Amino acid sequence: MTIDSHYRISTPPTLVLVMGVSGSGKSFIGRLLAEAMTADFIDADDHHSPTSIAKMSRGEPLTDGDREGWLATLADFYRDHRRQGRSLVIGCSALKRRYRDTLRSGAPELKILYLDGSRKLLLKRLHTRQGHFFQGDHMLDSQLQTLEPPGENEALCLDIALPPLEIVERFTQHLSAL
Repeated sequence: MTIDSHYRISTPPTLVLVMGVSGSGKSFIGRLLAEAMTADFIDADDHHSPTSIAKMSRGEPLTDGDREGWLATLADFYRDHRRQGRSLVIGCSALKRRYRDTLRSGAPELKILYLDGSRKLLLKRLHTRQGHFFQGDHMLDSQLQTLEPPGENEALCLDIALPPLEIVERFTQHLSAL
């Protein structure tokens, strides 16, 4: 017996933002989460303009204007996946509420995992990271000053001191409960 595709039950795609400041583990956790969800993963850092990468490499923080096109591109990824019925996880700092609102323009039902951690642990991670354009204590401090942590109802906040697999497990349980 075959089921006519007209009668198949489709589940909406799950669209997730893994956010936090640099060094919080967005890419690593995002990849693990995408694998657990059988979703695609996009590292937002791969989609910065060459000008923005050069600016950050010089230790200069990005402005809201620098981020506009980048955030619009990421919102388009969400929009495209949503349209295609495919789940997507994006690892992106999304430091301000309005940045997350831009991302929501492509995914109104966006689920957010906020990775939070102490400055000391973040610095330790940043100092051991090799070959990344984001460098320097002052760059982290700039992100921490810019950060508008998501509200309690906007995101699940988990401490980066937890083991990565536990973070993924807690978030997938959170998704199941929604």
